[in-house]
Amino acid sequence: MTAILGAAVAVTGAASGIGRALAIELAARGADLALADRDEAGLQSAAAEIATSTTRTGATRKVSLHRLDIGDSEAVTAFAREAIATHPALNIVINNAGVALLGQFHEIDQAQMEWLFNINFWGAVHATRAFLPHLASQPASHIVNLSSIFGIVAPPGQTAYSAAKFAVRGFSEALRHELQMAKSPIRLSVVHPGGIKTNIVRNSRAGSGVTDNERRVQSIERFDAIAQTSAKDAALRIIKGIEKNEPRILIGSDARFMDLLQRFRPATYWNVMAKRIEKASKRGK
Repeated sequence: MTAILGAAVAVTGAASGIGRALAIELAARGADLALADRDEAGLQSAAAEIATSTTRTGATRKVSLHRLDIGDSEAVTAFAREAIATHPALNIVINNAGVALLGQFHEIDQAQMEWLFNINFWGAVHATRAFLPHLASQPASHIVNLSSIFGIVAPPGQTAYSAAKFAVRGFSEALRHELQMAKSPIRLSVVHPGGIKTNIVRNSRAGSGVTDNERRVQSIERFDAIAQTSAKDAALRIIKGIEKNEPRILIGSDARFMDLLQRFRPATYWNVMAKRIEKASKRGK
């Protein structure tokens, strides 16, 4: 097991969504935290919530805040250096930061696709590389990389997002096998959330070729209708997976269903998925 009590954890994308929920739940379970995000106000708000809850329970935690553009490799290296200096026993890294991009392949330009990859894929790679030597020096340590159910299935309109999340999955699985072969103390989990009730779709960018705002509104409404899992429940599932050293963490019944579906119908799963999503959207209205 990777113990949470007494751990020191670095979390990217910690100002909102799953990252914020993770920070709150980890602190409640006795972990110190290095929280990173571009949203400084969100970080301050998360830290205040942690301070309130931990003071109430009498278990104040050490929390450091770090403004970070996860798409900037030099900034990621600096964050790792600062986090380790502040938390010398840091032994868990959660690469959670991510963004979304609305539009089909012909509607997004190359710069936009590279922007998403820099955050969703290269951000996780750079952070893993920056923290890896320190994690290897700890008695027990853990890397958690957030992929997505769209790192297992690939719906239309998600060419950039799915490509990046499939890449996170492949990178994570190969690295985990390398760590196992080397008998490293580092464990690695890759996370595949289904629909989580966060603002990722509301905060998504639109492709340069997307000209109708109505489609954006429809995407938000559809996501809200089918998202089944709260950020808190997602965080609790990830923490359980860390504690049990689970190599693969699926979150939500929708993720589990889609994972099974693509195994049985690897080339034709979208025909089934499209009908289920349409029905779920209608029920949510």
